[in-house]
Amino acid sequence: MGVVYWSARPLVPVDDFLLTFIHEFFPDNVALWGKSSQSSTYAGSGPELALDGSLTSWTHTNDQTNPWWRVDLLKVYRVNRVTITNRPSLGSRINGAVIRIGNFLDIYSNTIATATFSCGGMVGRYMVVHIPGSQKTLSLAEAGVYGTLAGNSLL
Repeated sequence: MGVVYWSARPLVPVDDFLLTFIHEFFPDNVALWGKSSQSSTYAGSGPELALDGSLTSWTHTNDQTNPWWRVDLLKVYRVNRVTITNRPSLGSRINGAVIRIGNFLDIYSNTIATATFSCGGMVGRYMVVHIPGSQKTLSLAEAGVYGTLAGNSLL
């Protein structure tokens, strides 16, 4: 038997195979355990606000060239999808956004996933959202990264 986990119900022993199975088929928002950062911060709207579970707070960069928001997942994941929830007003600011996933802090070295944000199992530790161009502002209400630890297998 594996670890005992707390829940609203009595403690239940769970074996490691079952945990792997659950995690493979029902991936968590692994971004919630990561560390976020962004290219600049306007009026105290820091990068952590995209991971706070609230749609009434949001990140905000200064107007700048190529603004970005990044989450370090702290481990390497096989990413199946990324969800980005834009702030309720000024929704067009997200137009042209690019999602990158990879193992490099340099945002331009990571693989790109665009438009649908379906990532098809891209592998990486960092997920970056950025908007190419000058005088752009990036503002996110929430961000989610859904995947499984790279190297995990049910076989």
